[in-house]
Amino acid sequence: MMSPTGLRSPSNPRSAAASPRPSFDSDLLRAYMKKLLQSTLQTATWPPARERDRVKAWMKEIGERVKERMLEIQPRGYKYIVMTQINENLGQGGRADMVCHWEDTDTVAQEMFANESIICICVAFAVRTI
Repeated sequence: MMSPTGLRSPSNPRSAAASPRPSFDSDLLRAYMKKLLQSTLQTATWPPARERDRVKAWMKEIGERVKERMLEIQPRGYKYIVMTQINENLGQGGRADMVCHWEDTDTVAQEMFANESIICICVAFAVRTI
């Protein structure tokens, strides 16, 4: 657009003329996370102190499987971050909130699972790199 002084504004890199950026389907990931947490932890119980490595193994397995699914959904153009936390359920409830300032193509998916013994919160970020 020409200004009264005859100078042009720089073009908008997000204009329709720019190549379309693939978006990340967070709804598809969220559905996968829900099924994964249920199938992995449905019958899980909080282990005694000498077996706490089992909790670490659950968190590692969930994190790796979520990241693998993210790569299947969108293999290029994103950096993936997955955080998984499992705690003993003592009736305290669980919640995860975040505040982010990012590009409109970046997304986050969050799922929570609880049974009588454990609470699991999994948060996955897809941050645009290109």
